[in-house]
Amino acid sequence: MKPIQDIFPQLAQPKKVVITTHQKPDADAMGSSLALSNFLRQLGHSVTVISPTNWARWLDWMPGCKEVMEYEPNRAKADVIFESADWLFCLDFNIFHRTKTLTNKLKALSCVKILIDHHQEPDEPSFDYGISDTGKSSTCEMVYDFIVAAGYHTKINNDISECIYAGVIADTGSFRFPVAKAPVHRLAADLKSLGLDHSKIHENLYDNFLENKLRFTGHVLLHRMEVFYEYNTVLVAISKADLLKYYVKTGDTEGLVNFPQTITGIKLVGLVIDRDEERKWSFRSKADFDCNTFARKYFEGGGHFHAAGGRSSDSLEVTVQKFKQAMKENKSLLQ
Repeated sequence: MKPIQDIFPQLAQPKKVVITTHQKPDADAMGSSLALSNFLRQLGHSVTVISPTNWARWLDWMPGCKEVMEYEPNRAKADVIFESADWLFCLDFNIFHRTKTLTNKLKALSCVKILIDHHQEPDEPSFDYGISDTGKSSTCEMVYDFIVAAGYHTKINNDISECIYAGVIADTGSFRFPVAKAPVHRLAADLKSLGLDHSKIHENLYDNFLENKLRFTGHVLLHRMEVFYEYNTVLVAISKADLLKYYVKTGDTEGLVNFPQTITGIKLVGLVIDRDEERKWSFRSKADFDCNTFARKYFEGGGHFHAAGGRSSDSLEVTVQKFKQAMKENKSLLQ
């Protein structure tokens, strides 16, 4: 994988570009994709953003979101666009299988593939150009860096600012996580100086839900949360029945894994959701406990040091028991 700076001289030459991201895109994935799309269109490129799956309705406010193509219900049309692309930008994922049904399609494409991502252990041989930096707070921060480093700071309009800021505050926990280093605050200051209304973004991300999500959250915290103080660990297991009872849609479980972190002394939180095809895990940690290693070792996952995801083909009951056993095996690291 060549340095992403090597494509800077080529940015002035219009190309057919496709931007894609991981399945069930979150604020960082969608924000970085839309910000980059807006920027490249200003340079004369023909750009299509294709999401592998659907996304949370509370992301629909993002400038350009209505133009994003969902792959699964538009497969034939999307395949034609993929096949004609000169460049494929892959944002907020480090290996193709994180795009779900797009995996084989992306692998087979012969166009130039460009990675912008901040997760650990990227599959570098699969990309022609790119940057992978685990020290960055978000892919949105990296897109901002990309635009500035390429010499196009003046192209950062309000739509780009809103998308970038949304991803940054989502992935930094509104600047409270350790990844919110000095450059992140300077980025925010720069976007504010360009006219960004930051309060609007916070409202769109955090005050934009239906009543059922709040009631679902209360149910989960009251009935589905187990606290293991001897291991400084919290487990939250959500059944398919819970999802059906509260009419849970894509995005309604976003942020749930962060609530138990507010309990004094907790170092690890594991949240598992019983989906149709598999059990999906989210992990959060504090201090020196490595979520990425934990997720990779036990649940076919990975991510960041303090935030990672995983999966299991086992039943909910079996995967919960595996988590409890893994928790016990890591007792010395959780003390």
